[in-house]
Amino acid sequence: MEAQTEIPGRDADDWRALRTIDAHSPAFAEAFGALLLREKAIDELSLQRSQRAARQSGERFDHVLTKLGLVSEADLCLHLAKFLRIPPLEASDAPLEPPLRDIIPEKFIRANGLLPLMAQGERLVLGVTDPFDLEPVEALAYSTGYQIELRLATPAQFEKAWASLYGARQDGVSLVDCDSRAGEASEFDLQRLRDIANEAPVVRRVNQIVADAIEARASDIHIEPSLEAVQVRYRIDGALRTADTLPPGLKAAIASRIKIMARLDIAERRLPQDGRIKLAIRGVDIDFRVSTLPTAHGESIVLRILDRSQVALDFDTLGFERKTTAQLRKVMRNPNGIVLVTGPTGSGKTTTLYTALKEITTPDVKVFTVEDPIEYQLAGVNQVQVQPAIGLDFPNTLRAILRQDPDVIMIGEIRDGETAKIAIQASLTGHLVFSTLHTNSAAASITRLIDMGVEDYLIASTVKAVLAQRLVRRLCPHCAMPLETREQMRAQFIGEAFATGPERFSSPKGCPQCRNLGYSGRSTIAELLIMNKRMQRLVCENAPDATLEAAAREDGMTTMYHCGMGKAWRGETSIEEVARVTRMD
Repeated sequence: MEAQTEIPGRDADDWRALRTIDAHSPAFAEAFGALLLREKAIDELSLQRSQRAARQSGERFDHVLTKLGLVSEADLCLHLAKFLRIPPLEASDAPLEPPLRDIIPEKFIRANGLLPLMAQGERLVLGVTDPFDLEPVEALAYSTGYQIELRLATPAQFEKAWASLYGARQDGVSLVDCDSRAGEASEFDLQRLRDIANEAPVVRRVNQIVADAIEARASDIHIEPSLEAVQVRYRIDGALRTADTLPPGLKAAIASRIKIMARLDIAERRLPQDGRIKLAIRGVDIDFRVSTLPTAHGESIVLRILDRSQVALDFDTLGFERKTTAQLRKVMRNPNGIVLVTGPTGSGKTTTLYTALKEITTPDVKVFTVEDPIEYQLAGVNQVQVQPAIGLDFPNTLRAILRQDPDVIMIGEIRDGETAKIAIQASLTGHLVFSTLHTNSAAASITRLIDMGVEDYLIASTVKAVLAQRLVRRLCPHCAMPLETREQMRAQFIGEAFATGPERFSSPKGCPQCRNLGYSGRSTIAELLIMNKRMQRLVCENAPDATLEAAAREDGMTTMYHCGMGKAWRGETSIEEVARVTRMD
């Protein structure tokens, strides 16, 4: 039978019509790919790449999309649900108790990725992770006599719901039992701690926390013990969201499991520790940077997620304005000097530096970086991880790098006067140096360097530009609501340089596509201070930050606030979001 690509007139519960679709056929790849293009979930080039990979490998087109990291499992589920006309699984669909537990064998539904959600009358609502594997569904319908109605779930949703319904006690051991024994284990009883952390319920729970975070596109996982509970929070697009609340007895077992994964000392609970984990999460290699810190009620653990598939090293994709990008590229062509990127932790400074290095790295340019830690590996770049414990700190590493005949050096962060002076020395001896500082504005970076003990005339002669940046959340394109601005408010912005094109101020609403957050993804707002002759004179005169910023604005610099308001004017983000990250009302 020739594969069909549409199911016209199919009722939502008529799942047998799915048998007419051959998920391995080019026709399915073409029709589903067309829907993804219409929904702007994928671009034409990525679509062609994934369709070609599906043909060559013989794998299903939808599986190839997630393996290549082109579409997340959550987005794939939503788009497949729309294409197949199967409702997606909602959080409210999960029951408090498993329906028909005495009738439906747990091993059967677990092995086949089925999740009974509700039994009412002769109808059974069933969650499935693979809508094209219908034999188990038909077997369940035959054996129970129920009419089946499907809900499409992601693997992460399935695992979380399964753990909640069936996972309270598995393999004869409960999670709380595991942890009560872990809490009693002494720091000298290493084998007992290790055995508890490697038991199946603990392993499954930690794996589920990690998988859920990846599915939610989180940048960090926070596991925070308190007297009453263990709170699990995800940082999504820069904002923390509570993901789960676990019993307080789980803190020792979960902490021990993560320490084992990060190759840390599981017996040491009194001192902070840092480590790394590398995992393959549903076909994508992901690195995690792990930090543990003793608190009054146990160890606080933070996992920074370093997902290479989610990082686009491209200035346009990162959200930089064309004017800023053009000026920055001109500065990057300097044979020597210092280019600084400033902003608070989590503002995307390292990603910006990686993007710059990617553009200037060619076979005739030797590039070194000194970082703590190395977040992403770049082709053609010599990256060095500092290790202060053995004396390999920033100053010592930089001195060694200068003997390696580099052309370009990237310093992860200028933390002290010694590192700053070596960076100045490197630029004076013909090297182009990139680095970061923690300051609130571009002009404040000059004052910060002076505070570190760098002479003002050296700053004026070596620093070529300072880029200050923040990340603002993008409004979800599926649910953003037009903001009815008052006339006096509109008039306030009309004269501004960013007010080009029609006004499209919008506000967040929330929908399934953005997990009811109203925002999806982040964009960069930035201000670029160019060190021209006027700025050099002001620096040598030890002018205050306000004077430097005023002069830079007169010379054409767009401040972060005005850059953000330009994005708000065009409907890319909200006014409240710009005010939040720039601290301006």
